[in-house]
Amino acid sequence: MKKIAAAVMGVAVLGLATAAFGAAHGKAMDNMVGKWMWKDFTINCAKGGANGMSCKVEKGPKNVGMEMIQSALAMKDGAFVGKVAHPATGETYNAKMVPDGADKFKMDGCTAAGACASGVFTRIK
Repeated sequence: MKKIAAAVMGVAVLGLATAAFGAAHGKAMDNMVGKWMWKDFTINCAKGGANGMSCKVEKGPKNVGMEMIQSALAMKDGAFVGKVAHPATGETYNAKMVPDGADKFKMDGCTAAGACASGVFTRIK
């Protein structure tokens, strides 16, 4: 009986930890919602879409309308990691996005071919 009670308690604790992680991930994801500037590009991010977050090129010299988020974003060591399309080239990068306060994200990553890039996205709205 004690083993069953311990197992039930373990499952309950795991459920609470998972719910807490989900809530923290969702709250951090909320910080990404808004309009961002990177070089000559304006990016509009909103919750939803196929990957839970949608960031589209709204204005820029090219790729207007392109969806940048190419996979679900996972939280790892305080950063979002996932596949993100470069607004200028359209190439997909294995990217890491680190929040820098409420109004900046530092992003860096590399393509499967080994091309690497980094930049800072600044909130404009």
